[in-house]
Amino acid sequence: MTVDKDTFLKSDLLERYLTGLTNTQESLEVENYINKFPEVKEAYNILESKLQLVAFANAEEAPTHLLGSILESLDEKPVIALKAKPKKSRFNFGIAASVAALVFAGSSMYFYLQNQDLLNENQVIVDELYDLRSDIDQNNSKLEALAEQFSQLNNPETEKYILNGNRRAKNLKTIAYINPKEKTSMIDVVSLPTLPDNQEYQIWADLQDKQVNLGILSVRDRRLQQIPYTKDALGLSITIEQKGIKRNDNSADTPVAEIELKLED
Repeated sequence: MTVDKDTFLKSDLLERYLTGLTNTQESLEVENYINKFPEVKEAYNILESKLQLVAFANAEEAPTHLLGSILESLDEKPVIALKAKPKKSRFNFGIAASVAALVFAGSSMYFYLQNQDLLNENQVIVDELYDLRSDIDQNNSKLEALAEQFSQLNNPETEKYILNGNRRAKNLKTIAYINPKEKTSMIDVVSLPTLPDNQEYQIWADLQDKQVNLGILSVRDRRLQQIPYTKDALGLSITIEQKGIKRNDNSADTPVAEIELKLED
C-alpha cells in the first residue's frame, strides 16, 4: 500500500516496525519510506531513541562473568566483514509491552478524567433538583398562607376597617381586617408618607385605660400582615415614634390615624 509521507507518519507502521510487529511486506514498505523521505527517517530516529530509553529503564544488568566470557569468545574468532543491511528492530516483546503499558496508562487517565467530569455534571444536576424542590416547597408554603388569608378575608365574621391619615400624614392609608370570632387580625399597608430616618410608624390597640403596641408599619412588603389580636380593643391608632425609644404605653401621644372598633356581642 503506497501513500504520501504525511499519511504514513500518521499511521502506526513506524511504532509497529520498531517493536517487531510488522510482517515482511510492511517492513519493506517502512524501510523504503525511511530511505526515501528525510522526515520519516527523523521521526524514526526520534521514536527509536524514546523506545531505547524505555528499554534501558526496564533492562536488567547482565552478570559480570557473562560479559567476560562473551569478550573472550570474540577475541578468539576471526572478524568477518558483513554487508550492510537496513536497520531491523533490536527490541523484543518486553519493549512492546512497555509501550503498551504506557498507552494503557494514558488511556486509563483519559477515561478517569472523563468519568470525573461526568460525576461533576451529575452533581450539578442533583444540586439544581434540590434547589428546585426547595423553591417548590417555599412556593407551596406561600400559596398555603395566601389561601389562609383569602379564607379569612372572605369569612363573613371578618370586619374591615380603613384608617386614613390626618393632616400630619395625609397620604397614609391602611386597611385592618379583624375577626373577633376566630380571634385573627390582619393589616394591609396601602401607603405611608416618608419619614425621617430616625422615625417610624407604629400601630396600637386602644383599650379602656391603656394602649397595646401591635408592631411597626412598613410598605417594604406590599402584602397582608398578621398583627396580634387584642381582645376588648375599643379602637386602632397609628402614631409616629422615635426609632429605638420605647415610649410609655399610657402616654397621650397624638395619633396620625385612628378608628373605633365594633364592640363584640
